[in-house]
Amino acid sequence: MIVESIARVRRDHFVGKKGIKQIARERGLSRNTVRKIVRSEETVFNYEREHQPLPQLGPYVERLEEMLAANARKGRRERLRLTRIFDQLETEGYTGGYDAVRRHAARWKRGNSQAAAGESVAAFIPLWFAPGEAYQFDWSHEIVVLGGVTTTVKVAHIRLCYSRMFLVVAYPRETQEMVFDAHDRAFRFFGGTCQRGIYDNMKTAVETIYVGKERRFNRRFEQLCSHYLVEPVACTPASGWEKGQVENQVGNVRDWFFTPRARFVTMDELNDWLVEQCLKRAAEPHPEMKDRSVAEVFAEEKAALIGYRGPFDGFHETHTSASKCCLVRFDRNRYSVDAKAAVQPVSVHAYAERVVIRMGGEVVAEHARAFGRDRTIYEPWHYVPVLARKPGALRNGAPFRNWEPSPMLAAIRQKLGKSNEADRQFVDILMAAREFGLEAVETACAEALAAGTCTSAVILNLLARQTQPVAAEPVATPETLVLAIPPVADCARYNALLKEACHGTA
Repeated sequence: MIVESIARVRRDHFVGKKGIKQIARERGLSRNTVRKIVRSEETVFNYEREHQPLPQLGPYVERLEEMLAANARKGRRERLRLTRIFDQLETEGYTGGYDAVRRHAARWKRGNSQAAAGESVAAFIPLWFAPGEAYQFDWSHEIVVLGGVTTTVKVAHIRLCYSRMFLVVAYPRETQEMVFDAHDRAFRFFGGTCQRGIYDNMKTAVETIYVGKERRFNRRFEQLCSHYLVEPVACTPASGWEKGQVENQVGNVRDWFFTPRARFVTMDELNDWLVEQCLKRAAEPHPEMKDRSVAEVFAEEKAALIGYRGPFDGFHETHTSASKCCLVRFDRNRYSVDAKAAVQPVSVHAYAERVVIRMGGEVVAEHARAFGRDRTIYEPWHYVPVLARKPGALRNGAPFRNWEPSPMLAAIRQKLGKSNEADRQFVDILMAAREFGLEAVETACAEALAAGTCTSAVILNLLARQTQPVAAEPVATPETLVLAIPPVADCARYNALLKEACHGTA
């Protein structure tokens, strides 16, 4: 009963001196209710139902509790959100509302959580950001199926704080070069960047944590921020609410994109699909501006972004030495380098998708990056100079296993046959390809095949003709240097000189 009704009954009885029967008749209440009010000193009565009827949820309570229990037993990253459980319950015939499911799930959680009684509730202050003011960055670990293999991938999350536009990118590692690549992809996707970037204290960015908000960022990360004109800001340790938008996004994205597990052949296919999903989510209403979509608010914010500055040379550099076998070890794999770099100090520039190896500033190798471990990635052309001294290694050398430099050279190799002399001749042709280029050598090989004489001498001769320098044009003689009396070619004068020499000798 509402407080106003109780007050009227009390005034009728104590001030108006009316009886219980009269008050009940005039107020439309039962005499027991009126009697209870006037005989007690209470001004309000709280009614608590001992048993809450569940007209819609009732038949599904047992099933809901089974789903909640099964979900609680899953790993933290694989648990479904309550909205997904609600959707699943609807597919099984439930026609009630979400609030009934939410309330029952909360009661079930309190009854099944031993720690719930001792937990304290933390209070937070809602944050507000202006257009183009800040973005938030974070990582999550997700489980996907790539090429039929269950794989844990690291997912970079970048979210604009004002418009809530976001991008997620999957990587095999959570290393610094992946951080650089994720920023470049995001800024190209957004068409610019914000004034500030909000991060947690990840080791790929922060070197030292001081008291308060003061941080020392590592040199390469500072270069990244300087390139894009971004001011980096690190959160207080263990204070994820300072970048609560992206923290909340991690859970949502896991629900939206990675539950059930995404299945793709390659990482590139997965990332292309993630971009499509991010664009689809942008069509949904903005969390605060309900009458506008995220994409519409993003179009407004885009004008306030700092323009995209172009790609940052985002590599992570390490120093090592090449082995006698012309191999450099990096990230648990080995990569070949040019023979001249053997047993020499080199620097490895690791990018998200490739590895560039330099010796004294000169690039001596470039490979697509391999992930996993204990793999050896060869480039056979790196070993051709070694073949000049050891042509016999052409047959059994690991870099040359199943190697065909080109269909034309493969045809020449077949014509030469299999012998020590054939190996030497083919190595001579490969050395010429390093010097003059593969295209020029293929042209000479085609001429040799057409003539039916496939030897290294013939091919090198044809190549020399192709590459023979063009004769210089004659230079016009100035008039001041023209002879007044041009010399006459007369062999008789030579004979006369011979006779005089013979006469003198005699």
